[in-house]
Amino acid sequence: MNCIIVADKSGGRPLEEFVGKYSSLSLAGTFSDSELFRNQLSKQRYTDLIFLDIDATGKDILDFIGSLEFQPNVIVISSGDESALKAFDFNVVDYILKPVNYSRFCKAIDKATRYYSRREVSNTSENEVFIKKGASLIKLKLTDIIYVEALENYIILNTKEGKFTIHFTMKALENQLPAGNFIRVHRSFIVNRALIQTIKENFLELGVGEGMKKIPLGNSYRDQLMNGINLISR
Repeated sequence: MNCIIVADKSGGRPLEEFVGKYSSLSLAGTFSDSELFRNQLSKQRYTDLIFLDIDATGKDILDFIGSLEFQPNVIVISSGDESALKAFDFNVVDYILKPVNYSRFCKAIDKATRYYSRREVSNTSENEVFIKKGASLIKLKLTDIIYVEALENYIILNTKEGKFTIHFTMKALENQLPAGNFIRVHRSFIVNRALIQTIKENFLELGVGEGMKKIPLGNSYRDQLMNGINLISR
């Protein structure tokens, strides 16, 4: 998801650090001046998520965002809850009270990912993609993709129907696949969330047919994976 931070310098720095830990987030810019932000957003139509420090911008910024032809997801950040009612009138994804810690940030991103995924799926006929193979375009249902593996300048889509090798980057594919259905768990692997059966310290297992497929789990991707599951523990 392409995202923008709107906050003063002291509030923007920790948000930039948190965003940098998420491979599914791409920071398009940080704005401490609300007028510059308004001008940018009026021209930029590919913003998926806005982190909005309402203390730095004022509540009227929500009216501006609500008037846009396209509607990005918004996470509001505030020092108090007096703006919460107006914020949720604009269907914001989440409302975070300061100080923002990483755990609370992760919960907000999980909600934003679900919102984003639902919107992406609703705009895709039967939740499918086309890939190029030779001179042909082949349709794949996203539910048929088991996992994706990087191989130098190519990626291999492992599906229920077989393997497809295409000239593409992992980052580009990660941005195109709905984050609610797929997650990157290693610099070389993206997996179908619905097929995850077991999570170990440094690998996970996917249920494939009657067997299991072991996939490496990178340390830098583990937190994002764990924050996106429903965990029941003592």
